Amino acid sequence: MIGMKSGFESEVLAMSSMDQTMKFNVKAEGVESSQDILLTVHEALLEKDYNPINQIVGYLLSGDPAYIPRHNNARSLIRKKERDELIEELVRFYLNHKKQ
Repeated sequence: MIGMKSGFESEVLAMSSMDQTMKFNVKAEGVESSQDILLTVHEALLEKDYNPINQIVGYLLSGDPAYIPRHNNARSLIRKKERDELIEELVRFYLNHKKQ
């Protein structure tokens, strides 16, 4: 019975250390930033004679990748990030530059 009690205590101790919230933050290699993706897509749209602002806004609002051409792999590139992450980058950039 004593062995069970001590085994139980060590299990409780192990569980209590797992009770803490751990923070995991890693930047994966080869993952482009939202800024890099938007700039690359912008360039691809210009090369194809599209209005980059209209096309990117169309994609961000609808989620339809047809707004972005396959040229220079722009369509698959922009889909590597969630739309909310791209919008967050745009808002952050806008607000940071409006403060100045």
